[in-house]
Amino acid sequence: MAHTWKFFRAGGFDQVKLETGADLMSLDQLDQKLWVALACPTTGIEFCSKTAALIDTDGDKRIRANELIAAIKWAGSVLKNPDVLVKGGDSVALADIADAALLASAKQILTNLGKQDAAAISLGDASDANKIFANTTFNGDGVIIAESTSDAAVKAVLADIVACFGAVNDRSGKPGIDQAKADAFFAEAAAFDAWSVKGDASVLPAGENTAAASAAVKAIKAKVDDFFGRCRLAAFDPRTVAALNRTEAEYAAITGKDLSIHVGEIAGFPLAQIAAGKALPLKSGVNPAHAAAIVDLLNNAVKPLLGDKNELTEADWATLQVKLAAFDAWSSGKAGAVVEKLGIARVREILAAKASEKINALIAQDKALEPESTSIANVEKLVRFVRDLHLLCQNFVNFKDLYDGGEPSIFQCGTLYLDQRSCNLCITVEDAGKHGVMAGLAGAYLAYCDCVRKGTGEKISLVAIFSQGDDDNLMVGRNGVFYDRKGRDYDATITKILANPISLRQAFWSPYKKLVRMIEEQVNKRAAAADAEANANLSNAAAATAAGKPGEAKKSAFDPSVIALLSVALGSLAAAAAGVAAMLGKMPFWEIPLAIIGIMLAISTPSLILAYMKLRKRNLGPILDANGWAVNAKAKINVPFGTSLTGIAKLPSGSTVEMSDKYAPKSSALPKVAIFVLVLACVWSFLNDNQGRLNTWTNGQYGSLPSKEVLEQRAAAEASKKPKPAAAAADTATAAAVVTNTPAAAAK
Repeated sequence: MAHTWKFFRAGGFDQVKLETGADLMSLDQLDQKLWVALACPTTGIEFCSKTAALIDTDGDKRIRANELIAAIKWAGSVLKNPDVLVKGGDSVALADIADAALLASAKQILTNLGKQDAAAISLGDASDANKIFANTTFNGDGVIIAESTSDAAVKAVLADIVACFGAVNDRSGKPGIDQAKADAFFAEAAAFDAWSVKGDASVLPAGENTAAASAAVKAIKAKVDDFFGRCRLAAFDPRTVAALNRTEAEYAAITGKDLSIHVGEIAGFPLAQIAAGKALPLKSGVNPAHAAAIVDLLNNAVKPLLGDKNELTEADWATLQVKLAAFDAWSSGKAGAVVEKLGIARVREILAAKASEKINALIAQDKALEPESTSIANVEKLVRFVRDLHLLCQNFVNFKDLYDGGEPSIFQCGTLYLDQRSCNLCITVEDAGKHGVMAGLAGAYLAYCDCVRKGTGEKISLVAIFSQGDDDNLMVGRNGVFYDRKGRDYDATITKILANPISLRQAFWSPYKKLVRMIEEQVNKRAAAADAEANANLSNAAAATAAGKPGEAKKSAFDPSVIALLSVALGSLAAAAAGVAAMLGKMPFWEIPLAIIGIMLAISTPSLILAYMKLRKRNLGPILDANGWAVNAKAKINVPFGTSLTGIAKLPSGSTVEMSDKYAPKSSALPKVAIFVLVLACVWSFLNDNQGRLNTWTNGQYGSLPSKEVLEQRAAAEASKKPKPAAAAADTATAAAVVTNTPAAAAK
């Protein structure tokens, strides 16, 4: 029967719930397209490295979906109820273990630790299983140690094997050997013995010293051959003798300094003085750079093979090489060189005693206990899986720990405090440059930091996501403090920034900040140019005065066009302000704030729209993928979720603030005057164009400002009371027109 799944929505996508042991045991039935991740690294995450290594069965430093499923299946199969995996904890009750061998091993561990009455085995108990093997000689790992036998001869052979091939640590912690090293040793010993058999008297003209004789000849052979070759050339043409012995100029080049007689000075010179048919002197008259090699040749090769001689002829040299030719051919095919240090006598003694059979028997005896020892090791594996598998699933199959706001996820390494904010989503990285290539696709504001712990020098590189506030004060080089998951603090410094929108508030004020920055840049540029020009003028004036030409200094007089330029600029600003004031003055009072808000929205809306589109597309996937994860879902960091990932500074509830600040900058009167003038202009414009509205709002209490309609009615009533001559009527009409500000009045 197919398992019934439950899902929850977080981060804009559906994630499976893992609430029961049955959910975990059925993960192999869940379509992996519904998994949030399909692989994660075993390093760089807040997860037990030993447990990760146990899950990572292929040892490639990555945990994949099939490896996680296999771990869950094994743990569930040795438990009576897989719900224990969801319950977690760092101990397992003996009553919950279903596998008989595993249960027996758990009891054995507790017994050896003096806890035979315990009802549960903890991770501390299981990890102390090594104590069980501390005093054992056979523990199922296939490694034997000296204590594995009481036979002194076998112990000596074990020591010889370690000397030739190195040791393997036994579970008890002591050095020993395994089957591979034993096989290699005895194979080399047999090969060395077989090779040595071929080395009879015919190939050993100097007996045991033949090897030393061969080595002495080989060490000086090139120079001896060179000497006799030069002598043959001198016999061919005596004119070459001087050149063959090197010129005086070559000797003068080295005699002008202190001589150390090393190879670099005269090693290239002939071995001895060159002459036609000359023999090589062995006791005097030899090139000092090679004197030691000649002594070695005399003692180890010439004396044993030719007898004591004062010089060596070319024929003697040829005879010496012929006598050693058989040995050289034999030694070139040497086998078993690894055990040669033991000597052929010791090797043949080991082979004759049939030590290999005794050692192989000891290894087999140890291997027979492998099932028991493996079962003991599996107890620790089970306790670790009970503690950690559900945790891994909630950060692998789903991202519940990330989205539920409880315990941090395994890829969150700590909290960064910087610029009055706390960044909760911090992820360790190895190479910021390489990581940023992929992480830049996430669309989030990322700050890469190098963190150093004082005292220990421990270093961490991380990337932090800023998802609240603005970026006005974020820049490379800013310092903060990072706290890891253990509460340890590090000095953090921003080394790289990938800029993207942080929040809608930042987007709203962005156009105005850009305008202010542009004005500041222009002011700074003009001020710098003016300062440079003023300094140049002063320098010119000083130079002209010093030269006795003060009249030239007057050429740098102030340019009147600057005044004209300032006048035009101020006039434009005044006209713009007047236009805005006039527009606002024509509106009712209650419409003015709405108009200001509308203007601000018109300016900020494009920036808000762009920022909103980018913020809703922020994705955690590329950030984790750059760290070796294989994120299988669109793990979005939308605005509400992003807000929870970065905390901003807030005063505690119920706190009070004293607003007086004796160091606050004194405010200038100019802004207040400007605001007063603007308000006065708005009021004047309003009263000039909306007199009737004010009278209506005040219910006629202020008759000094009658409306236009009232003035027209009054003029018409006065004119109708008594008839007037035509000229008088025309004057009356003109007066009424003047009152009403008609075009006719203006024409008159």
